[in-house]
Amino acid sequence: MYDWANSAFATVILSAVLPVYFVSLVPEEGASISFLGFSRTFRATALWGYAVSCSMLIVALTSPYLGSLADRLSMHRRFLFAYCLMGALAASSLFFATPGKYLLAALLFIFANIGFAGGNVFYNAFLPKLAANHELDRLSSRGFAYGYIGGGIALLIVFGMIQGYTFLGFADKGAASRAGFLLTGLWWCFFAVPTFLYVRVPASPIMVNKLHRGLRGYFRIFAEIKKHPALLLFLIAFLCYNDGIQTIIVVAAIFAREELGLSQGTILACFLMIQFVAMPGTLLFGRLAEISGAKRSLYLALFLFVLVTIYAYFMNNAWEFWLLGFVIAIILGGSQAVSRSFFSSLIPEGKHAEFFGFYAISAKFASVFGPFLFALIVDITGSARLSILALTIFFISGGLLLTQVKTENKIAVL
Repeated sequence: MYDWANSAFATVILSAVLPVYFVSLVPEEGASISFLGFSRTFRATALWGYAVSCSMLIVALTSPYLGSLADRLSMHRRFLFAYCLMGALAASSLFFATPGKYLLAALLFIFANIGFAGGNVFYNAFLPKLAANHELDRLSSRGFAYGYIGGGIALLIVFGMIQGYTFLGFADKGAASRAGFLLTGLWWCFFAVPTFLYVRVPASPIMVNKLHRGLRGYFRIFAEIKKHPALLLFLIAFLCYNDGIQTIIVVAAIFAREELGLSQGTILACFLMIQFVAMPGTLLFGRLAEISGAKRSLYLALFLFVLVTIYAYFMNNAWEFWLLGFVIAIILGGSQAVSRSFFSSLIPEGKHAEFFGFYAISAKFASVFGPFLFALIVDITGSARLSILALTIFFISGGLLLTQVKTENKIAVL
């Protein structure tokens, strides 16, 4: 149910509605920002990418310390609640980001995304305590699948509000969008209630050694992982290709608006299709991993992601965006769910808790680079198409590293 709850943020604010609304807030000539005597003008696409990257950097730097504190005081559930509340309040406050207030919108988004991504570090720590090893694939995939359903329903409601803004009494689509942000924050809070009422099992430690807290604990666990070369290779491979996946999620809508000139209605309708196709796609990939192995299913997903990014560079029409959206929907959740369970299956006995925590926090560090590279290329060249094409680097490098990881009876070897 927590996947169901916070996926409303992922669909409405992170992926589909806010990026398009954000473009409307930024002047056509760009956003002029001055700081300590330094002044620059940023395109909406670049400013959005930098905001995403900034929020993920804050999560990455703070998670080891807060994870260590949660381990020592058994406060995983409380931290999850605090991040949930902060994210939901910031998301709801986007209601006040009226025309021209693009800096307020960027700041509130950063806080909301910290609540979303930071909370997931503590949320994922419950997975090993809720399922046995042979059930991890199934529970992980179902979590993503329920998230796609909940996020899809929330996006459908907001889509209806925007398209029917006159009937509902809103002044314009912008006002309806801001009401949708308020609804998203309330949705997140309301549907998270069952998690905090009924999930009472202790979470797995995120950083377990009291003598090595924060980043020191993070690097201590990295030294432990280095003793298992194949496990380390898979982790690096995952960090590469997952960074590409996460970047596609957060820039697709703004790319469609800025580069393709698609209407808000077309973009939202496409994202609705993605949400509801992604649910069976996630379950399909979970089944494919059981039949043919996790590595083969990941190879397929990465190959398709490379094709998607190359084709996105050339596309110009709405139907092409829909086609790519359908392909992404099939592979998006499944590739992430299989990666999470595959990593879990490679961890040696007795190391599951700390290695899984390292995996979760490392994903936050890696997620900084994709949006930053995207924004930087837009900033330098003025072309979001080149930024999308550059994401192939993450998928190709991740795939090449994955070929070096060989498994035998679920034990990683070189």
